[in-house]
Amino acid sequence: MKINVLAILAATTAFAGAGHADEVIFAHGANPGNPRYVAAEKWAELFATCSGGAHTVNHAPSATMGNDVEMLTSATAGVIQVSANSQGAMSQIVPEIGLLGLPFLFKDLPTAWGTLDGEVGEMIDARAQNAGLKILGFWDNGIRNVTHTSKNVAEPGDLAGMKIRTPPDQMTVDIFEALGASPAPLAWSELPTALQSGVFDGQENPLVNIYSAKLHEITPYVTLTGHKYESTPVVAGLGWWSGLDEATQTCALEATAEAGKIQRDLVLSSDEDLRPVMEAEGAIFAEADKAAYQAATASVYDKYAEQYPELVAALREAAGL
Repeated sequence: MKINVLAILAATTAFAGAGHADEVIFAHGANPGNPRYVAAEKWAELFATCSGGAHTVNHAPSATMGNDVEMLTSATAGVIQVSANSQGAMSQIVPEIGLLGLPFLFKDLPTAWGTLDGEVGEMIDARAQNAGLKILGFWDNGIRNVTHTSKNVAEPGDLAGMKIRTPPDQMTVDIFEALGASPAPLAWSELPTALQSGVFDGQENPLVNIYSAKLHEITPYVTLTGHKYESTPVVAGLGWWSGLDEATQTCALEATAEAGKIQRDLVLSSDEDLRPVMEAEGAIFAEADKAAYQAATASVYDKYAEQYPELVAALREAAGL
């Protein structure tokens, strides 16, 4: 989806003309029913309330303000104020956040959350601020699985030559290249059409994203690979953030944390709840040989440990590896 330039120009003009505009645009790419959408609605309610009416929130979902990369650019430019974004897109600006997706790093979601809510999250936030973004908190984007149009991929060899869509994230590309697939990045908003047209054989996402976007109707073979984790960083433009008083900053952080509890719980429960629902709708599930997948992707750790030794070491320790 291309960003609506006229809408952005209008928003920019309105922002500039208002001086200190009290409207906060909270943008993201998820559709109604997705945990990200639910949490964004809650964030809007909480922030408007705790700011004492000094701010209103314009909730802009479904990539109406552009794809994830465009929303990050808009946040740094002050066109939008906050975005519940994606780890893959943000890794183009803050490469270190991509390390959260090292293959088979986290044994479960609570382990990932504990890592992000501690020192590792602070380290990534410091790097984000250098790039003009403030991380308000980390929501969740689940542990990811592979879907295919015509087969399950229980063994790494089943991926040989598979045309698979990835987020715009070098880590994911590296994982699937190590597995022998043919990965290529594509914006989330363009994925259903690309799958339907046969550009890709399949894709990878947590079950909640697969189901909410009805991707299991296009790629019904779901293999529970659990090959990587992704967060949903909730980011603010640093210019907007720096202009807030301390009480309003606290308000934004608390709204992010409280809405995040709802969002994380929804993602966690979806892995158990959605499988029978998807099977009833025609999805064909299979378990992956996790040991074989881990062995096939071990080289990815070597690459990133050389580039980011301190952060990789901190991640390994926090994850209990």
